[in-house]
Amino acid sequence: MSTLSSPGSQVVRNSASIKNLPVNLFGSVMGIAGLSLAWRLTSHEFGVSPYISGAIGTLAVVVFLLLSGGYLVKWFKHPGAVAGEFRHPIAGNFFGTITIAILLLSSVIAPVSLLFSEVVWTIGTISTVALSFVIASRLLQGKIDAGHAVPAWLIPGVATLDIAVAGGTMPMPWAHEVNLFGLAVGAMIALLFFTMIMSRLIHHEPLPVGMVPSMVILIAPFEVGFLAYTNFTQHVDTFAGLLFYFGLFVFVTLAFKVFRKGIPFAAGWWAISFPMAALTSASLKYSMFVQAWPVTLIAIALLTLLTIAIAVLFIRTLHFLFNGKLLGA
Repeated sequence: MSTLSSPGSQVVRNSASIKNLPVNLFGSVMGIAGLSLAWRLTSHEFGVSPYISGAIGTLAVVVFLLLSGGYLVKWFKHPGAVAGEFRHPIAGNFFGTITIAILLLSSVIAPVSLLFSEVVWTIGTISTVALSFVIASRLLQGKIDAGHAVPAWLIPGVATLDIAVAGGTMPMPWAHEVNLFGLAVGAMIALLFFTMIMSRLIHHEPLPVGMVPSMVILIAPFEVGFLAYTNFTQHVDTFAGLLFYFGLFVFVTLAFKVFRKGIPFAAGWWAISFPMAALTSASLKYSMFVQAWPVTLIAIALLTLLTIAIAVLFIRTLHFLFNGKLLGA
């Protein structure tokens, strides 16, 4: 990125380094995988070709492998940078994007290999529970600055809900109880953190401009909760409808604050992708249940918006990568 040593001085661009690869970039895998799963639902509902979902899912796998390779290199070459990121009261929560990505990819690859999907889901489940335990234990040490209660807190908390989102139909005899555990922990932590974050947003200074896109994460407890609950119970009911509609209300409310001029592009913009994908999948699933044309139109509109958003984010990220800004100091 560019720095100015003094007014009127020459702009000096710092060299790109793998040390500056942000962990929150794994949110891109979550968003792309979520888009793939949304298009899969569309193929069931509207008869759209399943190849669209398959192609997007393949892209999600490729991006995950590339980012994993890059972050492993960062870990070996700059372990202090990784440790600092993990211990950071805000950035540390984004390590949840890695475990959630693994869980979502287990659903993405399910049509190709059920056995491999079960293995990946198991790995994702273990890592998600372990990370949630670490983050919760860290918070319980006390003396946490109230200003650090930001939407990113929801990532490792809501992550356990994704266990049931991806594993609601896993055939292993122990999977039912693991899904119930994930649903219970995720629901309670999400409600607690949502309340704390809303209190911070209401009573403290506004979020820094660079963190404004992360406000969309606030819809995740409700839309991911919808998907986890309906995948676990295998039916849509009134409670599920309440989760969907409140999440939709929160999204519309936040859209006017997030999608506006003046917020520069950065890797943090990927924070909007998976919550929007969860909302889109929830709307598609709910529209199948209610069979009401207004809900169907909402689902189609959200799918269109999500697809455009992911495409723009992907292109902008590639542009940042090639011009050195993504990995610049």
